[in-house]
Amino acid sequence: MKFGGTSLGSAERIAGVADRVRERLDRKPVLVVSALSRVTDLLIRAAHISLDGGADWRVATVELLSRHRTVVSELVPAGPNQDRLFQYIDSVVAELRGLYAAVQSLGELTPRTLDAIAAVGERLAFEVVAAALQARGLPAQAVDARPLIVTDESFGRATPLMDETSSRVREVIRPVLQAGSVPVMAGFIGSTARGVTTTLGRGGSDWSAAVIGAALPAEEIQIWTDVDGMMTVDPRVVPGAKVMPEATFDEAAELAYFGAKVLHPATIKPAVERGIPVRILNSLNPGAPGTLIGRPAEAAHGQPRAIAFKKGITVVLISQPRMLMAYGFVARVFEVFARHRTPVDLIATSEVSISLTVDEPACLPVVERDLAELGDVKVLRGMAIVSVVGRGFIRQHGLAGRIFQALRDVNIVMISFGASDVNVSFVVKEDEAETAVRLLHREFFEAA
Repeated sequence: MKFGGTSLGSAERIAGVADRVRERLDRKPVLVVSALSRVTDLLIRAAHISLDGGADWRVATVELLSRHRTVVSELVPAGPNQDRLFQYIDSVVAELRGLYAAVQSLGELTPRTLDAIAAVGERLAFEVVAAALQARGLPAQAVDARPLIVTDESFGRATPLMDETSSRVREVIRPVLQAGSVPVMAGFIGSTARGVTTTLGRGGSDWSAAVIGAALPAEEIQIWTDVDGMMTVDPRVVPGAKVMPEATFDEAAELAYFGAKVLHPATIKPAVERGIPVRILNSLNPGAPGTLIGRPAEAAHGQPRAIAFKKGITVVLISQPRMLMAYGFVARVFEVFARHRTPVDLIATSEVSISLTVDEPACLPVVERDLAELGDVKVLRGMAIVSVVGRGFIRQHGLAGRIFQALRDVNIVMISFGASDVNVSFVVKEDEAETAVRLLHREFFEAA
């Protein structure tokens, strides 16, 4: 059971988490928790303030300390347990102050230091949640996730090393379960083989839950969030969005990767590999059935199931007339992106050009420089990917016609269709993305 920041936004919501756990005690739950809502943003913002030489990071540490002490006061009765938790919070925040002071003094914020700072929210949250469960008579045990989730040294976006992680998770967590306790762990964080704290990237608590669930293995991985399940579209864009009662692993992975914020894109992989279903549930509306992600169920092939979109996209166009009938050109293009560790989302090719998209433009200046040695390069910023996700698209007549007829008044910059049987994606200008999404939702989900 993974609970995100919105599920831990107040003492009342954390008490609700305890209720959800109590309802499932017979299923031997393992809890994975994020930082309290907005805490990670606060930590990172203060890190950049300290880098710029400002002193306002001290205000952030006071706010952090006050908020966690207040939550503990409301959840844990006065006494030795509360005192121990206060001491723990004080010590972690003191460590954080030292990190901020060092960043300010040195004028340097390395990815390794930023990971140590960003991990503080989860380090506080899992102890607080474990104590809150204990105060409500539940047999909970706080377990530090960092020694268990062993990662590579890609600070800021670390990848768990599954063999080592799986053995450690089983070695530590199974005895806790066998003793009748509920393990409570932090998501999002791990450590290198040398014991240095890492983070899995924003939204990485979902990934942590899937890694732990796959390692045990779990009967089911539950992602508790603040929506009723995976939706046909972002309800903030289309109020008439509908909940998907079920989805395949492929559909969920495509939707997560292309912008559906209810799930971290990497979550599905460990679950797929072990065949473990993933259920999306709403901690604020626990009676809702949610969305079950698993093996394909009966559904109409060729029909869209949902629409996702992702802004902040950059399109890179590389053209070289000499590539006509040549071999090796595409390999050289992608070698440039690999060398600069810049992932590519969509790809489209013609006889003399390649179009592709990236959503992490930090390395683009050097990528663009190296690509210029291969051909003419044009970069289009401020773009968005819109994806229509479903099943059996390749076998469906007329689907593309319906999509592009619905978008006849929207300028489409690039199209990617055929690489996947479950996804038709295209690129539009950022300021036209939501219009495109609304038109598509009307075409496929709101027709009489």
